[in-house]
This record gives sequence, structure tokens and C-alpha cells, in this order.
Amino acid sequence: RPAIYQLLALGTGARRLHVSAAFSAKAKVAMSRFEPGSSINYEKMHENINIVRRRLNRPLTLSEKIVYGHLDDPAGQEIDRGRTYLRLRPDRVAMQDATAQMAMLQFISSGLPKVAVPSTIHCDHLIEAQIGGVQDLQKAKEVNQEVYNFLATAAAKYGVGFWKPGSGIIHQIILENYAYPGVMLIGTDSHTPNGGGLGAICIGVGGADAVDVMAGIPWELKCPKVIGVRLTGTLSGWTSPKDVILKVAGILTVKGGTGAIVEYHGPGVDSISCTGMATICNMGAEIGATTSVFPYNHRMRTYMEKTGRGEIASVADQFKDDLVPDKDCEYDQVIEINLSELKPHINGPFTPDLAHPVSEIGAIAKKSGWPLEVKVGLIGSCTNSSYEDMGRAASLAKQALDKGLKCKAQFTVTPGSEQIRATIERDGYAKILSDVGGIVLANACGPCIGQWDRRDVKKGEKNTIVTSFNRNFTARNDANPATHAFVTSPEIVTALALAGTLNFNPETDYLTAPNGEKFKLEPPTGEELPSRDFDPGQDTYQHPPAENSAVKVDVSPSSNRLQLLEPFDKWHGKDLEDMRILIKVKGKCTTDHISAAGPWLKFRGHLDNISNNLLIGAVNIENDAVNKVKNQLTGEYGGVPDVARHYKASGVNWVVVGDENYGEGSSREHAALEPRHLGGRAIIVKSFARIHETNLKKQGLLPLTFANPNDYDKIRPDDKISITGLKSFAPGKPLTAMIKHSDGSQESISLNHTFNETQIEWFKAGSALNRMKELQ
Repeated sequence: RPAIYQLLALGTGARRLHVSAAFSAKAKVAMSRFEPGSSINYEKMHENINIVRRRLNRPLTLSEKIVYGHLDDPAGQEIDRGRTYLRLRPDRVAMQDATAQMAMLQFISSGLPKVAVPSTIHCDHLIEAQIGGVQDLQKAKEVNQEVYNFLATAAAKYGVGFWKPGSGIIHQIILENYAYPGVMLIGTDSHTPNGGGLGAICIGVGGADAVDVMAGIPWELKCPKVIGVRLTGTLSGWTSPKDVILKVAGILTVKGGTGAIVEYHGPGVDSISCTGMATICNMGAEIGATTSVFPYNHRMRTYMEKTGRGEIASVADQFKDDLVPDKDCEYDQVIEINLSELKPHINGPFTPDLAHPVSEIGAIAKKSGWPLEVKVGLIGSCTNSSYEDMGRAASLAKQALDKGLKCKAQFTVTPGSEQIRATIERDGYAKILSDVGGIVLANACGPCIGQWDRRDVKKGEKNTIVTSFNRNFTARNDANPATHAFVTSPEIVTALALAGTLNFNPETDYLTAPNGEKFKLEPPTGEELPSRDFDPGQDTYQHPPAENSAVKVDVSPSSNRLQLLEPFDKWHGKDLEDMRILIKVKGKCTTDHISAAGPWLKFRGHLDNISNNLLIGAVNIENDAVNKVKNQLTGEYGGVPDVARHYKASGVNWVVVGDENYGEGSSREHAALEPRHLGGRAIIVKSFARIHETNLKKQGLLPLTFANPNDYDKIRPDDKISITGLKSFAPGKPLTAMIKHSDGSQESISLNHTFNETQIEWFKAGSALNRMKELQ
């Protein structure tokens, strides 16, 4: 078989990868980073697509081609969009350091000797932004030494590639190294869909799902519906790729994409750069989409050539028909956007689907009582940290500097990877952004996930920040619930940081130079890719050794950062009776509310310690307070985790009652592990976000939805709930909840679920991991 086909089967794991007759010294090093074991290549995918097309006898969307091309049994798999569960064989797994801790602890518990597919760990979440990139990275290495050592040794022991702290954000590293058109990758982070900008199906999952794939077990996914977004026209001027997804978020809302892949198509696609397409796919997580994807085109080819994967692009060209949608394929929903008419947008505060044109945000903020002064502008993150993003922001900064003007707001810059950092430093962008007032932070997630030691405002002080991030939930960035965070493009962030106010439209308004001269910013410009090759910067990759018998993975029993896992208890075979309501949640409840990030990230490898943040951000409907619930056994009020621990110690099971789209946001499975660890048995809500619902099932909990959403109002905080029908628990068969009120009255309601037969076995075994061990 030609070498390139072998390369695709192996998967690309190398920075600066070059496949040619004469290897350079660097290329030889890069080639050594291949990880064996991937089970898919273009030929196999092509064969599977043809089998499915013959069976379905209809044109296929691009999403269907890649997903069905990875079916474990393409000839026998039942396929019905939105109904059946697919058994899939993803090509590889990627984990960021905060979620990798629990994923690797679970993999260790499985007893398997080595991962079955190429897998990588990326150290990006544990670096706190405080002073600047160099100092913050050094501090993180010292503070997190125990965790980094665990991850590095666990990676070496079990055959996983390890990207050291400072290498960059997981999604940028994947785009630069591992993604390619048609690959299927799962990642333990909700913004894994970033890889869709390179024509890949990249899906965010919890750690237990990653363990399944690393163990070589077919991975289950409910057959996704497909939402088509048809793009016409051309991006120009102040409008950027970010505005596409900001607009789509405004249309679909935070739950409108649930259970669906968003597939972009149409003539407008070709006006968007590869990294711009990645930006759009990245923030698709904010509409609840399973993932998002673009069809293969010349922009992707150019990007792969610039990142050392030209040979793969050549093979992709040969299989291009499998990497674009069929003519006349059908979508479950179609949205049309004319890029020539699209205006710059800014979304927020407190939710990423509250969309406003930039031209109107000043007036809306005044009317709504939002602070107009922009305290901090933050560019970068996994969503917007490409070479093009930095170049366009720098073009605006240069115009201001030429007039003697610097940012009125504080300004921070987060490069997405060591390669981006080194290249923008070489090409002068970093100096321009620093000269205008910017602080260049570490190549890490930083403020986007709450890793920000912010000191310019006090907690509770009302203020406004604008970011090029993807998510802006209450208190997410700086732990201050009074911070009004808005998400927009790096270009608009830069313009608003220069102006120092939301009440500024760069398309029409003027800035004032120190000498009194008024001037208007010209629309931003920037090269899609560097004219010279990327500068890879420092080498921060650790390849797993060929011989790992001498590698030891130590977890100290006295550690407060790491804790080996104990199996959860099996279902006792009876109905769950007289369970207490731990909390009835009012309104939005994201995974940030359920298991906060920020300072809690340091406990992501210690289940008992991190469980002390369970639901401390959720609003209790009884008193509109956070982290204040009534202990029904003592009559006293306490923190949610404290009351949960008291119930568990007293042998009392409990449930959580919630609202719509419960568990939206991050993929963090700690939001499912914590309630299970502290004695929870069921989460009963109006609707779930996809990843969180799956995570709950994996840990042996019952994620249930009200058959009648109005039944949410029937439940009182002091009720007891019994869930019946578990002895005949079956797919498609509702369960019943008997509600016992404190006044002695009772009523019965119906609860729906989405369990299939395999997932019911997880529940009976106590968790998916327990079930895996039973089957070994």
C-alpha cells in the first residue's frame, strides 16, 4: 500500500510533518511521532460510505458520510437520524489536562495495558493568567508539578502522546497536527468541534466515553440530525468568521443545535479561511450542537500544506467526493446567511446566544443598564487565536499607534499555541499588540475558563469586559457574578478596547488621538497564513516510549490533587424510594453551575475534594440563593455539598430537579461524577444538554425528563420522590415518579428517558466502567 495510505491509517501526530523522498532532520524527528493503532483510512471510509448509500438509497450529507464512514457495522447498523444509536470507531482521542486526570484514572481502573487508538494529552487548563506568559507558565509548572508528573507518566505508561504545559490550547494543537478532512476524533472538551474547520468530525465527550474508545470498544452516539447552514456572498470589511456563529447562535439559541451536526455549505464557504471555519465550528458548542463541519476545499488544502501535511491534502483531493455533501442531500433544517449582508455582532451578557449588531450595542446597553465602560478587552482563546486573527487585531493596533493612541481598557492577548506565539513574535504582531497596551499571556486557556487572577475590580462590582472567547456565563471568566461579559471577534474586541466603551461602532465612529485629531479606523486586514513557514517555537511534545515496563505511575494516598477511583455501587435491583430533593434549580444551570472551574480546576484529579463544589453556583428556587439549601433531616440550611454529604452519611438517596437544557456548556464529567459520589441517584429536568446527559448515564445516574414540562412546578423542595418501574426498565418505556408532599398528599408523574439497552446495563452495573470490567 502506498506510504501515504499507511500514514493516514496511523494518524498524523507530528508538528512540522513532511512526507517526501528526502527527509530533513526535523522531518525525521516529526515522523517518529506517529502513534500506531488507528483503524480507519480513506479507502475504508469510502467503502463504508458506499455500503450505507446503497442501503439508504439517497444522497448523503457530508456529516453522514464521515459519521457513517466510521460505523463499526455499516452493513447491519440501524440508521435513523435522531432516533437510533450508532456504534462508531473514532480514529483518535484527545484530552486536555483538567479532564485527562479523571479519564486516565478511569483508564487505569479498567486494567488495560495500553490505549487501542492514537491518543494525546494537552496541558492547557491549569495555567492561571496573572502577570504574563513566561512568569505565569513557570508558576503553573511549580504549582501543578504533581499533576503534570502524573499525566506525563500515565501517558508514557499507557501509550499516550503528551503535550507539555506551554505547548498551547488543545484545539489549536489538534488543528495544527492531528485533524484532517474526514477524520473522526473525540475529545474530552466541549470545544473539540474546532477541528470541523479542517473538514473533520470532532466531537466533545466526557472522560468515560474517551475510555471506551481508548479501550477499543465501539463508541455510541445517537444518530445526529443535520442542520444545514447555507452561506452565500463574501466576508469583507469589519465582518469576520466569528460573526457567522454569533448570528447562528442568535437564531438557534443555546439548545437549538442539540442532537444535531451543523453542516456549513454553499458558495460563501470559499471566502472563509480554514482557521476562520474552525472558529465557527468551535463556538457551535454554544448552540448545543453535537459538532459542526465544513466541506473540504482549497482553503483547507493550503492550511495543511503550511502545517506540513501536504501529502495528506493530495490524498484528500483523490477522495474529495467523500469529503463534500452529495448534491440534493436533505437537511433536517436549513438556515441561510448572506455573508455580504452580515454585520459585526457582539453577544451577551451572561449567555452566548443574546446576539446584537455592534452598531446597536451601545444603545441597548444604555437601555438595559449594562456598564458602558469596557474595563478589559481579551483576545485569543481556542476560538480566535489564529495567525489571521492576530494579524487583523494587530492591523488595528498599528493604526492607533500611528496616531499615538493606546488602549483605554486593559488588553490581553492569548496565543493559541507555541507555534502561533513564536510566529507572531517573529513577524512583529506580538510587539504591536504589546505596544498598544497588551499583555501577552501564556499559550493556554487562561481567562476563557476562569483561570484569571483578576484584581482591577472587586467581587460584586458591576463592570463590562469584551472577549473573543466562546462562552460568557455568569462569573465564568473572573468568578465575579457582576461582570458583564460579551463575546465578539478579536477585531471588535481590539476596537472597543481602544475606545474604552461599548458605545462605539468602528464602522462609523471616530477615535480621538492624544493631539486632539479625530480619526476613523480602517477595516482590519491580515494574512490568512504567514508568507514564510510557521515558526514551531520550542519543542514541547513527549512521545510515549517503545518500552514502558519501567515507567511508574504514582498517586500518593495523602495527595489533595489526585485520588484513585473506587467503583460506584451497583443498582440494588429495587425501585428508588423516598429520595430527598437536594435542590430544585431555578433557571439556567450549566456545567459551570454544577461543577465550577477557576480555582477548582486544581482538584480535577481528586473526586472527593472537587465534590465540595457540587452545584454551588445553582440558584435554589426556594430562596433565590446560591449554595444555600435546607437539610430536610435537620431543618437547617447549609451548602449544597454539605447537605449532600449529610444525606449520604445518613443513608438517604437524593435527586436534583432542574429546568431546560440542564448541563449545557463544558464537557466536564465531574458534573456527573460529583452527584454520583455524594449519593445522588437521579437528575430530573425539563431537558438536557447532550454531553451532560451521556455523562450522567456513564456514571450510573438516571437522567430523566418530565413527560409534561409543567410537572416541574408540582415538585416542592421538601418532597420525597420515589422512582418506580426500574425492574422493567426498558428503552422507550417511561418511568414513574411518585411525589410525596409534606402535607401528606401524593401525586404521580411520568418521566421519560433516552436509555438504550447497553446504557441500561451501565445503570444496573453502577457505571459504564463497572460494566466494562464485567465484560472483560
